[in-house]
Amino acid sequence: MFPYQRIFLNNGLEVIVHEDHSSKIAVFNLLYKVGSRFEQLGKTGLAHFFEHLMFGSSANVPVFDRELERVGGSCNAFTSPDITNYYMTLPAANIETAFWLESDRMLQLSLSEKTIETQRKVVMEEYKQRYLNQPYGDVWHHLRDLAYEKHSYRWPTIGQTLQDIEEYTKDDVLEFYETHYHPGNAILVVAGDVTLAQVENLAEKWFGPIPSRSLYKNGILAEPIQTAKKSKELQAKVPTDALYKAYKMPAKGKEGYLEADLISDILGSGKSSLLEQRLIKNGKIFASVGGYITGSVDPGLLVFSGKMESGISAKTAEAALDEVLAEFLQNEISERELQKIKHQGEAMKIYESIQLLNRAMNLAYYAHLGDPDLYWQEFEQKSKIEAPQIKAWASQILKDDQASVLYYQSIN
Repeated sequence: MFPYQRIFLNNGLEVIVHEDHSSKIAVFNLLYKVGSRFEQLGKTGLAHFFEHLMFGSSANVPVFDRELERVGGSCNAFTSPDITNYYMTLPAANIETAFWLESDRMLQLSLSEKTIETQRKVVMEEYKQRYLNQPYGDVWHHLRDLAYEKHSYRWPTIGQTLQDIEEYTKDDVLEFYETHYHPGNAILVVAGDVTLAQVENLAEKWFGPIPSRSLYKNGILAEPIQTAKKSKELQAKVPTDALYKAYKMPAKGKEGYLEADLISDILGSGKSSLLEQRLIKNGKIFASVGGYITGSVDPGLLVFSGKMESGISAKTAEAALDEVLAEFLQNEISERELQKIKHQGEAMKIYESIQLLNRAMNLAYYAHLGDPDLYWQEFEQKSKIEAPQIKAWASQILKDDQASVLYYQSIN
């Protein structure tokens, strides 16, 4: 556990301070509680589009990156279905520059027609290169659309279609900015060689005057309970067939979520996992295989995916996968196997905590879930889960009527 303190400004901005004086570096992490799940059909991809727009200019900052580089800093960002996260690393002595840059683009981002059109071209090119012109690049477009019928997890963060990105109007962009980019919808974490008093003063100075706005009224549609297996066959010029089998699972923080995480670890995480041992080391069907969860704030997916050996079909691979899953459901989980997975999780937690940026990001993310302490509470809860609990949840989750299967077939 690492120490932190929380401050709440009158305009709704939550500020978390994590002091670490072991080096002269500081991290400035600003999380906005907006991702692609807050979008509407026909206007998808706006959250990711804003990640690009935010690195343009604002009223007092001609070029964001250039001003940060002048004081020895670097920056980046990412968009997920649930959040958009912006972060900077810089010498702690220059931390006020981060406050200036980030507050300026929160309050008065430049959203001229020229800026919008420039970034539209960039994002459309990214869409084509990463999703349309890459082998298997459109997997999540198809898998999400197959798995979800109503919920806005139906599309990936880049957007559902190129047409959506092409048709954003300036009003669409302004509305999204005014709805989601304000103090009450953000969490700021400042970590490193800083003090609570220093951060509190700078937060009040640079963010305090920014007016609060009404919080977004949740219009996200609930996903109906899945009652039958869903599947889709997709043909494309890819090296080999690939299989993606996704099961519905509980939302992050809900009962069963941590058990689902452990199920994916035991079955599909790393070279010693059950799927790796059975289907790769002792099999001739899969060239690669793995399991993971989407980690979603709303009910998400436990996914098993793999590429086939040449000439093997995705449907043949599914039968082999199902056989291993059936054995997993029938057999006991050994204490040795469970402890190995828990030790791996503990090692990952320790590794995460070494990096100052990781600490800042985790504090912001779990604050967005309701409480920064959830970061440690979740780990402690997971370490106490025993095999019978995992098996009980596996029996609930790993059902074919909860599955959505994408058969990605090679036509080479």
